[in-house]
Parts: sequence; C-alpha cells; structure tokens
Amino acid sequence: MIAELVSSALGLVLYLNTLGADFCYDDSRAIKTNQDLLPETPWTQIFYNDFWGTLLTHSGSHKSYRPLCTLSFRINHAIGGMDPWSYHLVNVLLHAAVTGLFTNFSRILFGDGYWTLLAGLLFASHPIHTEAVAGIVGRADIGACFFFLLSLVCYIKHCWTRSYSEGTWGWILGSGLCATCSMLWKEQGVTVLAVSAVYDVFVFHRLKMHQIIPAVYKRKNLPLLLSIGLLIFWGALLLGLRFYWMGNKPPSFSNSDNPAADSDSFLTRTLTFFYLPTKNLWLLLCPDTLSFDWSMDAVPLLKTVSDWRNLHTVAFYAGLLLLAYTSLKNPSKERECNGKNVTNGKLNTNGHNCLSEMEYKSMELKSYFVSKEENGIDKLLRQKLPLPSTEHIVVLSLSLLIVPFIPATNLFFYVGFVIAERVLYIPSMGFCLLITVGTRALYIKTQKRFLKNLIFFATAALIFFYGLKTFVRNRDWQDEEMLYKSGIKVNPAKAWGNLGNVLKSQNKISEAENAYRNALYYRSNMADMLYNLGLLLQENSRFSEALHYYKLAIGSRPTLASAYLNTGIILMNQGKAEEAKKTFLKCSEIPDENLKDPHAHKSSVTSCLYNLGKLYHEQGQYEVRSSLFTTKLHGEAYMRLSRLPEAEHWYVESLRSKTDHIPAHLTYGKLLALTGRKNEAEKYFLKAIQLDPTKGNCYMHYGQFLLEESRLIEAAEMAEKAAELDNTEFDVVFNAAHMLRQASLNEAAEKYYKRAAELRPDYPAALMNLGAILHLNGKLLEAESNYLRALQFKPDDVITQSNLRKLWNIMEKQGLRTSKA
Repeated sequence: MIAELVSSALGLVLYLNTLGADFCYDDSRAIKTNQDLLPETPWTQIFYNDFWGTLLTHSGSHKSYRPLCTLSFRINHAIGGMDPWSYHLVNVLLHAAVTGLFTNFSRILFGDGYWTLLAGLLFASHPIHTEAVAGIVGRADIGACFFFLLSLVCYIKHCWTRSYSEGTWGWILGSGLCATCSMLWKEQGVTVLAVSAVYDVFVFHRLKMHQIIPAVYKRKNLPLLLSIGLLIFWGALLLGLRFYWMGNKPPSFSNSDNPAADSDSFLTRTLTFFYLPTKNLWLLLCPDTLSFDWSMDAVPLLKTVSDWRNLHTVAFYAGLLLLAYTSLKNPSKERECNGKNVTNGKLNTNGHNCLSEMEYKSMELKSYFVSKEENGIDKLLRQKLPLPSTEHIVVLSLSLLIVPFIPATNLFFYVGFVIAERVLYIPSMGFCLLITVGTRALYIKTQKRFLKNLIFFATAALIFFYGLKTFVRNRDWQDEEMLYKSGIKVNPAKAWGNLGNVLKSQNKISEAENAYRNALYYRSNMADMLYNLGLLLQENSRFSEALHYYKLAIGSRPTLASAYLNTGIILMNQGKAEEAKKTFLKCSEIPDENLKDPHAHKSSVTSCLYNLGKLYHEQGQYEVRSSLFTTKLHGEAYMRLSRLPEAEHWYVESLRSKTDHIPAHLTYGKLLALTGRKNEAEKYFLKAIQLDPTKGNCYMHYGQFLLEESRLIEAAEMAEKAAELDNTEFDVVFNAAHMLRQASLNEAAEKYYKRAAELRPDYPAALMNLGAILHLNGKLLEAESNYLRALQFKPDDVITQSNLRKLWNIMEKQGLRTSKA
C-alpha cells in the first residue's frame, strides 16, 4: 500500500494551496446562486433540476444532471455555509482518494513496484486536473471518477470469480450500482460499462479482433456473453432513463459556446471536430497553456484542407490506429512482464506471474478444482493474479483514454463547449497508464545501464515539472481576477468581459469600463458585455450612453429582460412615461423558453411588472388599472417566481372583481396549463375569445397553447385568425408567422413574415426570418435580398451571416451565383 499512500499524499500536498481560494467562475451559479443548496428548498428538488438549479425539463436547461454532486454541495452548505474553504477541502480530499484508488487499480496491471508508483504519481501531479480540483464545480468530474474506478474494480473482481463462485454476481451488481452513481455525479461516468467490456474481452479473455465473432459460438464463453449482455442492458437502461428524465430533448447552446457546431459548412465542422481530440491530447502531453474557458474563438475553426493543423489531426489518428493495431494483432512469442523479458511464459518478477496462453488456461482449470475441492474461493482471491501483457495494458489504456472522452467529441450530439479541461479528468487515467507502459517497454528494451538511468531520471523530471506546473496553476484559481487575467491569452473576449465584472465589484470603474470595451473589441455582439457596460454607465449617471448599449444588447439578444428593465427605468426617470410603458410591457411578454438562466429572467420580468404598475399608479390611473395593478400584476409576478398558489389566488381575485377582464383570463389559462389542468386552461382561452372575438391577441394565446399540446393544425388556424384580425400589430403578425412555420405551413408563414417585414421594414429580425422562410421555400434570390437587407441594419448578426453562407452554397451549386460573386 506504500505506492497508494505516496501518490495520494502527493495529490494532497500539491493542492493544499487551493484551500484559501475563493469561489471562481462557474462556482457562482452552481453554488452561490443555486437555490437547491438552501435549507428551505426541499432536498428532493435536486433530482428534478439540473446542475445549475434549473428545472431539467425546462427548454433553457443545460441538461447537465448531476444530483449527487449537487447533494454534496448542499451538505457543504449545511455544514459550512458559504465559506469556500470547506468546499475546496472536500475537492482536495476527494482527489487524493481518487489518486489512491487509481494507484491501487494500476497495481492490477503492473504489480508491486516502481511502475505502479509511477502511474499514481503521474496522475497525482498532472496539471490538467487543476480545473477539476481547484474549481469547485469540478467536483462532478472527481466524484464521477471515484465511482468509475470502483465500478471497474468491482467488474474485474467479477471476472476473476465468475467461474468459481455463485457470489460473483454480487460483484457485477456492485459494478452496476457504482456506474449509476458515477453517472449521477457526471454524465460521462456511464462509459465505465464500455471500459469494463473492453477489459473482459481483450484483457481478461485475451481475445484478438478476429477471435471475437468465433468466440460468440463457443459454449464455454457463455458467462462472458452473459456479463457483456448485462453491461449492455444496464448501459441502455441508464441512458434511456437519463434521456427521459431530461424531457426527451437534447440541450441547446449558443453559437459562441461551440462555434463549429453552428457552422454551415460540413467541411469546417468535420475538420474542426476531428482536430479537437488532437488538441485535447496535446493538453495532456504538454499542459503549458491552460485556460478557464475555451469557447468562442479560443480554437479557430479549420475551414480548409490546406490548414496546417490538419497535419496534427492526421498524425494523431494514424498514431492511434497504429497503436491499436499493434496491440490487437497476434502477440509475439517474446513479451515483457513488469520489467523483465519473458519468453514462452516463464515466471517472474515482483512476486507476480506472467503466463503464456496455455499456462493461463491451465491456471484457471487448476483454480477451479482448488475452489471446488477446498471451498477455497477466499484462498484463490488471495493468490497473486497473473499480470496482463503490455499489449493488453495498451488496449485497456486506450479504452480509458478514448471511451470516456467520446461524449465530448460532438459525435452523437453537440456539446456546449469547445474544450473543457475538467472533462479530461477521467481520460487522463488512460493517458497516465499509456505513459507508464510505454516507459516500462522502453526500459525493458534498453540494455545499457546509463540509458536505464536516463529513463528513470526523465520520468522523475516529468513528475517534478508536472507537479510544479500544477502548484503554479493553482494560484490562478485563487480568485476570479487572477483567473480571468490568466485566460486573456487564450480567450480574450470572455476573459476581458469577466474581468470587467470583477473590477467593477472592486469599484475600479475606469478599469472595468476599459475591460468591457476590450471584450467588445474582440467580439462586438456579446449581449452580456453590452448590457454590463450599459449598467456601468447607468450607475455612473451616463444615461444616454447607457441607453445606447442597452439597445445594442437587446438587438443582439431580444430576450434579455434585464436590458428592457433598465431601459424602462431610465426612460421613466427621464419623464418618458409612454416609452417606458411600452418597454416594460414588451419585457413582460418575453417567454423564458431556451434561456440559460430562467430564474434571473423571471426576476427581471417581475421587476418590470411592478414598475409598470407603479407608473400607472403615479399617473393617477389607479381606478382605471386597479384590476391590473392590484390583482393581475401580482398574479403574474408570483407566477414568474414559480409561487403558483399565490399566483392563482390573485388571478381568481382579478376575475372576481372584473369578470370580463380578458388579460386575466389569458394569464390564468397559462397558469392552469402550467399546472397540468389542460381542460380548464382551454376553457379560459375560449372564454377570452368569446368575450372579444375581434381581438387577435386572444387567438394568439390560444394558438400557443394548442402548439404546446402538439395540436399543430388547430394552432395554425388560430395563428392565421390572429394575424387577420390584428394585421397592423407587428408582434401578433410576427408570432403568427412563427407558429405557422413550426406547424410546417411554410407558404402561409411566408405570407405573414412578409407582412411583418412591411410593418417594420427596418427590423433586422423580421427581415432575417423572412429570408429564412423564402430560403426554405426555394425562393433563393428573394431570400438573398432579405438577408442582405437584414445585415444592413445589423451587420454583425451571426445567425443571418450563417444563413446567408448556406444560401450562397446552394445558389453556387444551382448556378445562380458564382464563387466570386
């Protein structure tokens, strides 16, 4: 156990300087503002919300379901409150435990001695782990790795006892339960089931690729097939339940999170996605440049075959295939075993056996009789197990490196990042094993003592410099200012923007303003940065400039409720009451679908509603608007805060005081639909239409309800009716066009998109959507014209630019446009 203790101690010591660190970056949203950590929130809510506290089935949810990690944060909060020291302590201790467990797992592959210790020290010191350990949210990766290893070790125990004991199925049950726990810490934990299958087939049974299919038909391999079948069943069950629990919908991300996924060019997507694993491997090999965030333009897209980085891609996959091929081909007669050359299965080294295939099978048979005759299963398990050959260790190492990384490759679904260092925490185990087995093979082949000493000192130097880099990198995670400054080289737009927030909190106004402007220099359409700069200017009484940036923020992201709120407040204070009313009303109508932070959105909308009521009251319109202010406004405010019983109370009061109040019918109908009372909800929507059949807005709300119920044809009818009645109201016409498009009635949608563009010919969103529907309907020249008009009003709109590039590709293929046009 010395190797385990030494490697764990190193992992502990290297991260002691993180104990004094503050909450950084994603820690704020996952911990400081996460309502699931508070004692007044039912703890069961953790199992319905995502990692950030948003309802998992919400359209804006990140879909990152990690309830066990969130539960650990809640326990931290219950014991130590918001003191970051206790959170960091748990991370460091958990990393030390994982390091010890990994070292113990390495002993199964390398036996006692230097090589096991080397693998453990490499893992303990690797700098790629700093984000996972020093950043508190990285606990998800550490916890997943802990149960990943437990699951794998349980399955290995199952393999070694499968032929000798009925109790062996307890091991596979333990493996399945640990795999479930690993997945509930972080999604990639479920991949341990695939790694276990690789171990069983290629390491324990020592099958080569050409032997797999014939092995299926051999009766003696029935236990193997049963075990693999159980792994497949359990994995499919977990993935099916996981997908169902998150609403049967994948997450949606902004184009800045993963620019390659938003590219219209198949070539660009392909080249970039193939290159990214190469970049990740380089971070494992040479973790010199690390960053808290690799989104946006941190890794430029590969757009052409002539990009020199494609050479890295080719070299990476060629090396990977060559390594896999040499490991899975027929083994040579001479192989190495834990530091000794072994020919025809001769014994030796460090008290472990390295057997030939015949001796290996013989050992199984003899052990069978020992267990039968002496009831010696415990004796068998105490025996030294034969060590796998170099080829088998390479296969298992490759599976540990590749399989847990597959969910991050964009192969099955797009992910919300370009590179994430903490995602490499589990795959780094495979990397450390590969380095260890490669070093061992080189050491064995080397005959001269001088060269052997050189290899020894080289590995010692590697561990030293890895540890030094880890210790230095930890200092960047001490606080957010240091962290964001360290990321300017890799992702200047994101780093400068976040640094601006930190400087503003320190009351360094001038420096904060410069930081925001630097961020916008690198990426001018970042809605958050435009809003933050506007807020800074507003707080320093530079209201005209603030309004300018708020409007730019709204133009970049029309759903940014906080920008509407502050715009309305400025207009209200400037005496522009009518403009303020329109702004507050516009804000109150923004839905919270597909928003990353619906809680913040609801808070801003609620403030808009209260400010709107305050405006009416101050203007002496209390009697006219009393129902709206005292009842409906309160109802909508409570509804947006998810306090549904209070909201229902105010809606009922509103309808009692004014039975023909149409807005109250519509909003109460929304609440009933939200709480699952769909039949009652429909009655209130129909009642609103009955009260005023000439009001298009009523049909629009009813149509939205029908659309959510997947009654697409009826929804389309309501949309057209609404647009016909209120054909001069831009919002009604524009939303009707959206609904018709969702119902796949593209011709009708085109009609109303055209009408919307006529009502607001200078509104880029209207022109862009008209271009998109014309694009879908095959009217390419008209589509091009509208895209270009949209870009005249908003030149940096990424979606319009992307759609236009797609259109031009089609036009070039059809001869409607040359590549030089």
